[in-house]
Amino acid sequence: MSAAVPDSRTTGGCPSPANCLAINPTGKLITMGLKSNAGQVLGSRFQLWAHGVASPTSPVPLLALFYRRCSPEAKMSGQAALALLLLLARTVLPSGSIVINSCSSTAEQLCNFVCDCSNCSDENQCGYLWGSAVLGTPFTCDFEEGDCGWQDESTSAYRWVRSRASLATWGTGPHSDHTVGTNLGWFMVTVSPPTKTTATAWLRSPVMREAAATCEIRAWYHLSGSRLNQTEWPVLRLAMAYRDEVVGLWQSPKREGEGWHQLVAYPGRIAEQFQLIFTLTQLPTHEAELVLDDIVFRNCGVQEPGQQLCGAEESRCGRGSCLAQHRFCDGTDDCGDGSDEDPTSCKSFTLCSFEQDLCSWVAEVGQPAWERNTSLNLGTGYSIPMRDHSNNSRAGFFLHVGSSSATAASGTARLSSPTFQATNSCSLMLYCHLHGSATSSLSISYMTKSTKQLVRERTGDLGSFWVRERVDFNVTESFKVLIEGVAGSAGTVAIDDLILSPGCKQEQEKPLTTMPSRVGAGPCTAEEVACDSGGCIGAELACDFSETCADGSDEKRCGATTFEEGDGGWRDVSVGRLRWGVQRGTELADTVLTGAFLALQAGEGQMVAAAKARTPLLGPSGPACAMEMSYHIHSGPQGFLAVSIADHTTGTTHLAWHMQGPSGTAQGHVRVLMGERTRAFQVELLGLVDLQDSASAAIDNVTFVQCHLNMVPPGATELSCNFERGMCGWYQDQSSDFKWVRGMGQGQGSDHTTGSGYFLAADPSVPWSRGQQAQIITYSQEPTTTPRCLSFWYRLAGPQIGTLNLKMQLEGVEETVLWTRRGTQGSVWHRGWATLPATGRRRYRVAFEALRNGFLGDMALDDLVLTAGPCGAELSCSFEAGSCGLAASGQHSWLWQSNGTGTTAGPAADHTTGTTAGHYMVVSTGRGSLPAGHVAALTSQPYRPSAPTQCLAFWYQLSAGTPGSLGIFMEQSGVRRKVMGVSTMEGDMWHRGHVTVRPDGDWQVIFEAVGAGSNQGYIALDDLHVSDGPCPEPASCDFEQDMCGWSSPSDPHLQGFAWGWKSGVPLAKYPGPEQDHTLGTKNGHYMHFDTSVLGPGGTTARLESQHLPAAADSCLQFWYHMDIPEHLSCGELRVMLHGMAGQRTLWSVAGHRSWGWQSGMVPVRNPSEFQIIFEITTQKWPIEGTVALDDIVYSTGGGCHSSLEVPVEEKPSSSFVAEVVLSLLLAIIILALVAAGGRYWLKRQGLASRTPAESNTPQGFDNITFRDDKVIISPVPKEEDED
Repeated sequence: MSAAVPDSRTTGGCPSPANCLAINPTGKLITMGLKSNAGQVLGSRFQLWAHGVASPTSPVPLLALFYRRCSPEAKMSGQAALALLLLLARTVLPSGSIVINSCSSTAEQLCNFVCDCSNCSDENQCGYLWGSAVLGTPFTCDFEEGDCGWQDESTSAYRWVRSRASLATWGTGPHSDHTVGTNLGWFMVTVSPPTKTTATAWLRSPVMREAAATCEIRAWYHLSGSRLNQTEWPVLRLAMAYRDEVVGLWQSPKREGEGWHQLVAYPGRIAEQFQLIFTLTQLPTHEAELVLDDIVFRNCGVQEPGQQLCGAEESRCGRGSCLAQHRFCDGTDDCGDGSDEDPTSCKSFTLCSFEQDLCSWVAEVGQPAWERNTSLNLGTGYSIPMRDHSNNSRAGFFLHVGSSSATAASGTARLSSPTFQATNSCSLMLYCHLHGSATSSLSISYMTKSTKQLVRERTGDLGSFWVRERVDFNVTESFKVLIEGVAGSAGTVAIDDLILSPGCKQEQEKPLTTMPSRVGAGPCTAEEVACDSGGCIGAELACDFSETCADGSDEKRCGATTFEEGDGGWRDVSVGRLRWGVQRGTELADTVLTGAFLALQAGEGQMVAAAKARTPLLGPSGPACAMEMSYHIHSGPQGFLAVSIADHTTGTTHLAWHMQGPSGTAQGHVRVLMGERTRAFQVELLGLVDLQDSASAAIDNVTFVQCHLNMVPPGATELSCNFERGMCGWYQDQSSDFKWVRGMGQGQGSDHTTGSGYFLAADPSVPWSRGQQAQIITYSQEPTTTPRCLSFWYRLAGPQIGTLNLKMQLEGVEETVLWTRRGTQGSVWHRGWATLPATGRRRYRVAFEALRNGFLGDMALDDLVLTAGPCGAELSCSFEAGSCGLAASGQHSWLWQSNGTGTTAGPAADHTTGTTAGHYMVVSTGRGSLPAGHVAALTSQPYRPSAPTQCLAFWYQLSAGTPGSLGIFMEQSGVRRKVMGVSTMEGDMWHRGHVTVRPDGDWQVIFEAVGAGSNQGYIALDDLHVSDGPCPEPASCDFEQDMCGWSSPSDPHLQGFAWGWKSGVPLAKYPGPEQDHTLGTKNGHYMHFDTSVLGPGGTTARLESQHLPAAADSCLQFWYHMDIPEHLSCGELRVMLHGMAGQRTLWSVAGHRSWGWQSGMVPVRNPSEFQIIFEITTQKWPIEGTVALDDIVYSTGGGCHSSLEVPVEEKPSSSFVAEVVLSLLLAIIILALVAAGGRYWLKRQGLASRTPAESNTPQGFDNITFRDDKVIISPVPKEEDED
């Protein structure tokens, strides 16, 4: 399979081999070049991965390409490749430059969707670039390399700018772009200062030259705002300026949900230059923000001259290309030169464009009726055609029927032709426009005497464009053609350009055919449907998976069918050259499907798009609802079958199932989860194959199972689950933006239950993740009168991972967060608890939610257990979900708050998240709140001892001045003793406190704040944690139990990365040493960081200690492990001190392969409070490899002098011996072949490459020398430095 810049002058080749991006699914190396004015540049080898994203809305799979400039043997993580891809243009070409028209094409050849230059540079800065490397699509603007020529032409402060997402303002706009799916990607966004007047932001494209009739424009937009409401929703419009008018192409619905939505527009055949314009009007009371991304132009290039070999049912265009004969004289310039619509050749066809009148057609008088009008007169309503088809103009005429009221919506408008002679060669071509309603319909019938025969029917919302339709009449007696339109609520049906073929000959004598009389009003109103057995039911009760009619007829045409008696309610809504239709098994070869089925057939539309069929409006549905069906597809990899769920209330469509073309035949039976849906929805069936290549696709035996709203499957109340045999009482929330996946791990690690079983994982870094959240949720549970405890094991790993929440949803009450964690917790399993409170008489649900406010890493869940009674004291509490059971006592109470919402003075940011939104416990110690000597106590629930010694750690902050004092007490068996006290501290920073506890029974901790009588002040607490074993000394850690207060700084902007915590068990996703230093086994733990993620998303990763007191002569010892190839060693590991006076580097070592664990030792002196920081940093990239830290020991007094004399033990990794053997063999071969004149060079290289233990520097310091208080790495002499 290959992806290349298409040149419409050829039959599938590239304009130049230098611009063909060969996608090799085996991942082999290829040689690639990019051309510029200077010719071939950087003809280096690129490692290339192809990620195929099957797109039901695309005629070809979308390809995300990952490039890598490196030597053949270098490995690369997907994230680093993605980062490199984003800067590919800047790597290959001068900064900020995009080659434009390098071959000096004429003005008429610029921006015409045809590559005239060999490097396609004549198609750059056209509102698109010649291609998007990220999306793998040609003629695309993803805004990653610039604005593609789009210009803001707003006349007010409300304007368009190119920007990125801001994670600091989470929830007020998109937190990622659509192209890359992270905060690194670019888009266009509207920005506005506060205004009291209505303003419009205008975004205009460069001039484009012409467009083919098949041209399709797709883009993604994201609308959000803090004051949006359903009655005044801002409308995004796409218009086209050409000739002397501006014609609308598309506009957004007035009511749709926030989030990403796709627009699809078809400008039609444009024979002259034009420009596109996006507009958004901001109302005074709104603060709407609209983001625009990924504008793609498909099939827009006009066929170039060139002789082609035409088939039996094709004819030749004037330029030499071939076109199906039935597309000649159809009112559309398909050839691109007008030859298929030549007036002389088409004079025998009868055209009615309605520009003057209705020609010989007759509109029946009544309500509703077909009316002749223009877009200018009808206005800019959502469902109204924005232009006619004949002239592509707002001033052009067409016939339409609209729904101005509920009464009109239920009526039928009828248009009849003259009487025609019996014939077998009469065809009618027309263009229809059905938009704004899922229940609108257009039917074409013929009448003989008083008998009516339906020939073709289109139903539903086809989109805001004109769709070509063609029907053939084979009638043995005189007949009339009848066109009937029914406009659903808020919808419009329109027709234009009715063309009758020469075989349609009018009767010369008085016609005998009469129109049947208009049927009187039925027994049912517009809001009702009729039962076959008589009577009416509410329209909302039809197809709701529950039989309401006595005969069950309200559930008979709802999509569940074997197709033996017709379409079963499936309606074809295709607009392209493929359609869905019922056919018999004998017409499809090599299939298990028998009898009748729904299959892909040749369609009459002019677009190049996938075929689409829809069910009627279904639902609402229950949580276990699924659609089962048999399927067959025989196609190459460019074809597919897919099932989507469309929610018209929110304007969203979610892909539920997909089958890529197998390069052969694939068939079977599939179960597609629909899930719980509270609003009516439609199931969409999409398919794309090449019928001319004998491809085929079909479905059969469609059923809906367990879909009733109140249907509860077996095991729905089972919340305890280890996921070994399924999901128990949990299911995937279908409103989620991405998915929780049950599996055995894809390089993240094993499950918790057995080490080789199943668990749930949510990975926000996968390319198909978009949106903000993914939820698994329980079925509705019976009310409970007593609290219960839900325990679970979780994992949050990765350098930039988001948030995991546990929430409870009481019936009729807003959901509450019971437990939350944010940021990396290491690649190890942690246990979490949350008490589910009594619910009284209310039913409830419980949900785990993964928030995508981080983009690198993964979350996992396993071993959920629900037990009776509350959970008891939480061993780890961040206060993000509440006070964790800590009880305040005394007249002056502790408060749970954040700085952003709190009423009491407190820290500017919490310790957990480092933001104003983070929560903590705080008590005001001003004399008005806590007079001198008065006490405010905060008491934990009883902790149960799980080890002979336990460590209580917490973070505290005292305001400046005289805030009072904080005392920490331990109470056991009624005996209370003080274990720690604090009254002053330096600066407004969080400090870590810890106490070693030796319990002989249940114990509690009490935090007492004592007022000092000052005017103001506060004392705050955050991040309590109880672990087994004694507390280590401050800043010392072997990382076996936890991280001992070492942490990576919280960064809401994600400009840096976090270190991970893991064991030596190999993980493909998180590489590191196969044994730690402490234990020397794979079960030991250490801190690690994969440097390949460094790039445009951040160039540093920091590991920070708690705040430490001033040091006169302290010593820091640690062990580090580096595995960075020499040719990628452009970064370094640093040890820094950060204090009141700033930051300075004490020690650094360049990236290299350390051949095992190495020791580092640094004297530490600082006159004031400070932090120790380990930092991985790079000033350039790529950098590839891992760095690990273990056994950090910080000792005060005595310095490092005595330690220097201690022999250093080197612990090599398990692969060291093998590498040494290979190195020795290689050295012997080299020595045998090298001439004597090179001995001196070999000697120097040997000295430079000796292990640290062999060098002349102090043992264990890996080629490090001291100079003052900074450690410098001695550079290795280069060959050219010899002299």
